[in-house]
Amino acid sequence: MKLSGRNRIAIMGFAALVSMITGGCALADRMSGVSDAKALQEIGEPAEATIVKIWDTGMTVNDDPVVGFLLEVRPSGKPGYQAETKLRISRVDIPRVQPGTVVAVRIDPKNPKHVALDIYDYGEKNKSPHVSVFHSAPEKNCNPL
Repeated sequence: MKLSGRNRIAIMGFAALVSMITGGCALADRMSGVSDAKALQEIGEPAEATIVKIWDTGMTVNDDPVVGFLLEVRPSGKPGYQAETKLRISRVDIPRVQPGTVVAVRIDPKNPKHVALDIYDYGEKNKSPHVSVFHSAPEKNCNPL
């Protein structure tokens, strides 16, 4: 089947749009810390951490801010240490992630400085043995435009 120039351009434009939207969601997840949190829920070692400091990274996804965290991480049976991470936090959960709050985290077994907050449940396959502190993950659909 041979397509006219106009139809070919329309199909290519549609394919490019789909690519941008799906790629944009993946990029937003990576930049917002969600990808790290999902991956470390699978392989990370559970621990507790106290939030020492928070800051606005200047990024928002679906009107939810991406928050930077300085954490005092306390792995079981090991000395505590500080680590930084970031995560997209639902606007309604901001009061629950203030300095002094103790939160669940996951530690990368290959790099203990790589930690992620374990406060949202990102899906059935990512069920954490830790009880999530919060109700559910922020809205999963992504609107990169």
